[in-house]
Amino acid sequence: MRNVKQLHFSIVINAPVQTVWQRMLSDVGYRNWTSAFCEGSYFKGSWQQGETIRFLSPSGDGMVATIAEHKPLELISIKHLGFIVAGKDDFSSDNVTSWAPAFENYRFASVAGGTEVSIEQDIAPEYEQYMQDTWPKALQKLKLLSEQA
Repeated sequence: MRNVKQLHFSIVINAPVQTVWQRMLSDVGYRNWTSAFCEGSYFKGSWQQGETIRFLSPSGDGMVATIAEHKPLELISIKHLGFIVAGKDDFSSDNVTSWAPAFENYRFASVAGGTEVSIEQDIAPEYEQYMQDTWPKALQKLKLLSEQA
């Protein structure tokens, strides 16, 4: 039985969509803003639709997902499928089947003053408070990163 809540976050960044998109999804940019969640976070794989992508901590543990949708400068939809534990993909433990699949969507829109980034995230209830506390910090880092010349 899937048990998830959907959380929503957004921020307006004083930079064009193309800049925000590039800073959010590039290797260097991703490492910067996701350090709010875990210092040393990185990804392996591709943001292209249908591709597998792994979101990893310095220890190599993390999450495995596929890109469900990729509309350049508009939307990235990440379909989280499982955890990575001790270098192995876990798609079937109770820890995973209680929430998977879970979607994390990034939307980009041109607005007066720059770009609005909106996040929708399916999350297991035990992680809700952590995400409520951490996403605003991550989006603030993305804002600073994107507004630098």
